[in-house]
Amino acid sequence: MSAATVIHVDDGASASAGKAPATLSSYDTGRATAAAPIPTQTQREAAGSGVPFLLRSGADGLEGCMGLIDFVLRVAAFGPTLAAAISIGTSDEKLSIFTNFFQFHARFDDFPAFTFFMVGNAIAAGYLVLSLPFSAAGIIRPKATGVRLLLLVCDTIMVGLLTAAAAAAATIVYVAHEGNLRANWVPICMQFHGFCQRTSGAVVASFLAVLVLMVLIVMAACTIRSRRRS
Repeated sequence: MSAATVIHVDDGASASAGKAPATLSSYDTGRATAAAPIPTQTQREAAGSGVPFLLRSGADGLEGCMGLIDFVLRVAAFGPTLAAAISIGTSDEKLSIFTNFFQFHARFDDFPAFTFFMVGNAIAAGYLVLSLPFSAAGIIRPKATGVRLLLLVCDTIMVGLLTAAAAAAATIVYVAHEGNLRANWVPICMQFHGFCQRTSGAVVASFLAVLVLMVLIVMAACTIRSRRRS
């Protein structure tokens, strides 16, 4: 007769007897890993929403930083536009010759270019204040492409307005400083020093605001392009 085959069944008593527990093989480890659920895109976004945007990795963190820079630059551009409008609006100087009854008077409203310059900078300053809530919305929701597109269009309009106003005022300031021999225009800045200093400073501040707005346009265009690619 053949020898009987004995089958031992391990019912876990060996573990209680002091034996070492059995280890999982590589096959069992692979099965356990494959059984773990893979998080979806929505779950990953929900998990990352609680992290501050400055600490997020990838496109969300970059767009959040770009939104913060956009907000800071808008605040920085508001100062020069407001200062230019106030400076040109308060530029007034009187020059007495011989007696107080015979005076030369220089005011900004004597030049239509300066009036246009003051109005343009005042409009730009008001726009920059109104655009701050939209810029803050771009920080909170970096994927809001519609808000960035609206700011891009409005920024482009403001750049055109400020550039035209600053260029017109710069022409008058140049003639006031240098004059024009062919037209027989004498430089008035030799007498009206305070008037020319205020108007010149206002023109420089306005061109500085134009530069900041151009940087904002480039940043918004790059952000929208990267978002559409992703």
